[in-house]
Amino acid sequence: MFKKLFKFGKKKEEETVVEEDIQIDEVSEESATDEEEQKEELVESKEENKEETVVEGAEFKLEEKHHLDEEPENKEEIIDIDNEDKVEQTSLEEVEEVEEVEEVEEVEEEITKEGLFARLKQGLTKAKQGITDKIDAVLNSYTTIDEDLLEELEEILITADVGVNTTMEMIDGLRDAIKTKGITDPLAVRGELKAVICDMLGEEDSKLNIEPGPSIILMVGVNGVGKTTTIGKLANRYTKEGKKVLLAAGDTFRAAAIEQLEVWANRSNVDIIKHQEGADPGAVIFDAVKAAKARKADVLICDTAGRLHNKTNLMNELGKVFKIVDREYPEAQKEVLLVVDATTGQNAVSQAKTFKEVADITGIVLTKLDGTAKGGVVLAVKSEVDVPVKLIGVGEKVEDLQDFDSKAFIDALFGN
Repeated sequence: MFKKLFKFGKKKEEETVVEEDIQIDEVSEESATDEEEQKEELVESKEENKEETVVEGAEFKLEEKHHLDEEPENKEEIIDIDNEDKVEQTSLEEVEEVEEVEEVEEVEEEITKEGLFARLKQGLTKAKQGITDKIDAVLNSYTTIDEDLLEELEEILITADVGVNTTMEMIDGLRDAIKTKGITDPLAVRGELKAVICDMLGEEDSKLNIEPGPSIILMVGVNGVGKTTTIGKLANRYTKEGKKVLLAAGDTFRAAAIEQLEVWANRSNVDIIKHQEGADPGAVIFDAVKAAKARKADVLICDTAGRLHNKTNLMNELGKVFKIVDREYPEAQKEVLLVVDATTGQNAVSQAKTFKEVADITGIVLTKLDGTAKGGVVLAVKSEVDVPVKLIGVGEKVEDLQDFDSKAFIDALFGN
């Protein structure tokens, strides 16, 4: 556009010059007397034309300047538009990030609201179906309370791995409550049975005794019950609580046991004391205790080799490990946790009884409780072994390893 305006200006000047030449030729043909007048007119005309040319040139310059002045404004407008787009894009990204964070926070809040009880309730779904759902079906099928009703309830409890002795004790307590309170409605038996179970489990504190530190936790049990996994989940929990955790790979017999524990150590970013496969477990625990003292660990968690409860030599070897801990780490709070698989039912009770004879078992860990409809093993262990259940596993996630709360357990089992 600038070029066109410039050419137009030049053309105007050329036309002016040509017009001047024509006028000069015409003046030369006129008479001498009029020559001066014509020259004066020509001069005036020339001056006017020059003024017009100057004016047009000025207009061109003004127009050019105007366009030059406008161009940066357009550029600024374009830049502003780009910036606005970038600002809008950045704002959208920030909004999306905020929404994602809010969504995560909402999920975390939802998990918090759902809480451990909801996870417990979900994990005990099979146990509920195997016990309380069957009890409800029996109670709904009766119109009066008689011995036949109590016998059916007894059968349900025994098949749920509550154990014969524990079941008989519960039914006797239920019968007494019915007679004392004069209960005649079969549906009211449900609440009384729940009360009997509550009394049996008690309300003792089942939390692990690790405060104040330092503390040591020894995991014992047969192979395949989930000792190493339980150790990994505990390490993760205590690390999140800000405690300094140290692991000891005391299972030197099982293939890949050390490697498996190393994986959990890496997940929780904790140190691990280990020897070669086949090494003396006592030596591993000895070195682990020394390391725990030197590194000022809050919690030392020790894995031990899985051993059958009916193998005397292996059980005696476990006794040696306990002696080392008592001698080398007397100042530490000590927990000896027997890990049993809830799906094994009454066999878990037998294991607990045998291990208790060899070691000072302070608590029971019931794993895989979510995988069985026979959740009555919790009652059997408490009643027949007289060792508190301290931890239960109701799922595969880290948070599914929970402190045992008898009230929460019963509420989840009975659907409250």
